[in-house]
Amino acid sequence: MKKLPLLLVVLTAIAAFFIFDLGQYLNLEFIKQNQAQFDQQFAEKPFETAVIFFVIYVLVTGLSLPGATIMTLAGGALFGLTTGLILISFASSIGATLAFLFSRFLLRDSIQKRFQQQLSSINEGIEKEGAFYLFTLRLVPIFPFFVINLGMGVTPIKTWTFYWVSQLGMLAGTAVYVNAGTQLGQLESLAGILAPGILISFTLLGLFPLIAKKVINLIKAKQVYTGITKPTKFDTNIVVIGAGSAGLVTSYIAAAVKAKVSLVEKHKMGGDCLNTGCVPSKALIRSARFMADYKRSHEYGIEHSEVKFNFADVMERVQKVVETVEPHDSIERYTGLGVDCVQGAATILNPYEVVVNGEIITTRNIVIATGARPRIPAVKNIEAMQPLTSDNLWQIRELPKRLLVLGGGPIGCELSQCFARFGSEVSILLRGERILAKEDPEVSELVCERFKAEGINILSHRKMREFTERDGEKILICENQGKVEEIPFDQLLVAVGRQANVEGFGLDNLDIGSKADGTLQVNEYLQTKFPNVYACGDVAGPFQFTHAAAHQAWYAAVNALFGQFKKFKVDYSVIPAATFTDPEVARVGLNELEAKEQNIPYEITRFDLAELDRAIADNDAHGLVKILTVPGKDKIIGATIVGPHSGELITEFVTAMKHGLGLNKILGTIHIYPTLSEANKYVAGEWKRSHAPEKVLTWIEKFHRWQRGQK
Repeated sequence: MKKLPLLLVVLTAIAAFFIFDLGQYLNLEFIKQNQAQFDQQFAEKPFETAVIFFVIYVLVTGLSLPGATIMTLAGGALFGLTTGLILISFASSIGATLAFLFSRFLLRDSIQKRFQQQLSSINEGIEKEGAFYLFTLRLVPIFPFFVINLGMGVTPIKTWTFYWVSQLGMLAGTAVYVNAGTQLGQLESLAGILAPGILISFTLLGLFPLIAKKVINLIKAKQVYTGITKPTKFDTNIVVIGAGSAGLVTSYIAAAVKAKVSLVEKHKMGGDCLNTGCVPSKALIRSARFMADYKRSHEYGIEHSEVKFNFADVMERVQKVVETVEPHDSIERYTGLGVDCVQGAATILNPYEVVVNGEIITTRNIVIATGARPRIPAVKNIEAMQPLTSDNLWQIRELPKRLLVLGGGPIGCELSQCFARFGSEVSILLRGERILAKEDPEVSELVCERFKAEGINILSHRKMREFTERDGEKILICENQGKVEEIPFDQLLVAVGRQANVEGFGLDNLDIGSKADGTLQVNEYLQTKFPNVYACGDVAGPFQFTHAAAHQAWYAAVNALFGQFKKFKVDYSVIPAATFTDPEVARVGLNELEAKEQNIPYEITRFDLAELDRAIADNDAHGLVKILTVPGKDKIIGATIVGPHSGELITEFVTAMKHGLGLNKILGTIHIYPTLSEANKYVAGEWKRSHAPEKVLTWIEKFHRWQRGQK
C-alpha cells in the first residue's frame, strides 16, 4: 500500500503520454519542422529554455518513455555540441537514476523474493563488480538504456555507483547523438546516425572492458608467481595430496583421461570415510539396529526372543567390514587404474613442486584434498578425559556404562543411538535447544521422541565450564539456566563438528588464505590464489559429505587438466544429505527453516508414513515426507523425508530437482505396491489434490449430472 501512490503517479504519467499522443512531438520530422522556432525561443530566453528542456528530458528518461533519442538530437541542434552534451549528459544520467529508483522501490523486493535462488549468483556478481558490468553495458548501444535502468534497479548495486557509472558510460554514445543533432537538417532518418560501422565500433568499445578484464586477470595470475621458477618439464600433470573421497576421485578422473597423476597419502588409503567415518559407522548402526529390532520382537507377534552379544565382537565385525571394503580404495586398485600411489607425507615447496620421502615431484597442478578432523572444544581439562571422537572410537572394545556425548549433530546423534541400543546410559549435551538443529523443528522432534523412548537423555541449553575428576569419577561442570550443574560420566564422546586439515604439508609456503570456518579460500572453480593449485573436499567446504567431496573432485580434476580451454563452476544446486539415525532423516534443497531465513516463498505438502501400507506392514509407520514447492507450481525447491530408508527414498527427489521434474511427473510415475517409495507418489498426490481446478470440476460435475438426466 505504501508503494501504491507512487505507482499510480507513474502509471498516470505514462498513460497521459499515450492518451494525449505526446509522442507526436518527439519525432524527427516534428523537430526538423520546428527547428527555427526552437532556435528563436532559445535566443530570447536561453536559461529558461535550457531548464525546461532539461526537466522534460529527465521526465522522459525517468518514465522510460520513447523519445529520448529525438530529444538528444534536438539538444544538439538547439544548444550546440558543448552545451548540448553537458545538459543531456546530466539529464540522461539523472533520468536514468530516477527510472532505477522507481524500479528499486516498486519492483525489487517482490522480484528478489520470488526469484531469490535464480538471482543469487547475479546479486553476488553485482556486489563484487557491479560498476564494471554496468559500464560495459552502457558502452554498447544495442542494449536499450531503459532496460538497463529498470533491470539494475532490482539488483543490489548502490544508487551513487549506478549514477556515476551511467554518467561516464553513456558519455560516448550521447556525444555521437548530440553531434548528429548539430547537423539535424541533413538527417533523413535515425538510421543515418549510427551506420553499421559506428555500431560495430561501439560494440567493440563495449567489449573492450571485458577483454581488458581478462588481460588483467592473466597479469594478476602471473603476479602471484613472481619469484617462483616454473620448471621447463614436469614429472606429472597433477599431484593430489590426500587419498580420501576427494583425492581418490580426482586421481581416478585424471588417470581415466590419460593424465599422469601422483596420489600422496601419509596414512591410510580411503581417508576418513573408509577408516573412521561412513563405513565403520554404518556397520555399527546396522548391528545396533539388530539389537533394537530384537527388543521390539513382541511388536511382530514373537512372544519371546533372546540375544547375547559381546561388544568387543561387535567392534571386531566393524573392522572386518572396513577390511572388506578396503580393496575398493587400495593402492593396488588405483595403481591398476594408472595412478601413481605414493605412501608418505607430502610437503608443498611451491606451486610446482611437492617433496615426498625426500624426493621432489614437479607438477603442473596440485590438488589439496587433505580432509578434516574432529574439532575438540576449548574446555578446561577436556584432554585429561581422553575423549573419544569419530577418529579413535573404533579402537575401544569395552562398552561405556555412562556415555556423555557433546554435540547433537548427525555424528553425535548416530553414535548416541548406537551406544544406547547396546546398553550404555547415554546423555547428549547441547548448547542450543534441540538435536539436529539445522532440520525443521518437527523433524528433529520425531528423532527426539525416538531417542527418549530408547532412554537417551537430552540435556539442552548447557554451557560447559570445565571437566574434573573426583574420587575416581569423571565429572563435567556446566551451567544450566544460570545454575551450576555437575554431570558424572564414564566416557566422553566429542562430536561438535570438524575442522579442515590445513597444517603439516607446507601450505604456509603458498600463503593461501582461509575462510572464517577454517576451510581454504577457493573460487567457484576450486582454485586457490594460485590458478594451478586447487582444493576440494572437507578442506575446501562448504559441505562435509563424502558425496559432496566426490562431486567437487570432478571439477577439480577437469579444471586442472583442461582449464586453459574451458573451466567449470561447481554446481551446488542439488546436494542431498542423510542422517542415519532411526528414524533416518534425508534432505535435498531447502527446508522450511532455510526458506524462511532466506525469505523464499514456498508451499508445503506433507504425507505421513502412518498412512503408508508398507510402513504399516513393517511396523515402521512413523515419519513423514515434506515437500517445499514454488507457490502455485509443482516445482520442487526442497524435500525432507523422515522414516525408514529415507536416504534411499530421497534420490527420487534429487533426480527430479536436478532435471527439472515437478511433482506432476512423480505422480505420473508407476511405483511398485507395496513399497516405501510409494510415499513419494502419495505426497505428489497430496499436492495435486490441493491444487485441483475447482471451477473446472464444478462444470464437470454438472456434465455428469446432465449425463444422468438430472438437472
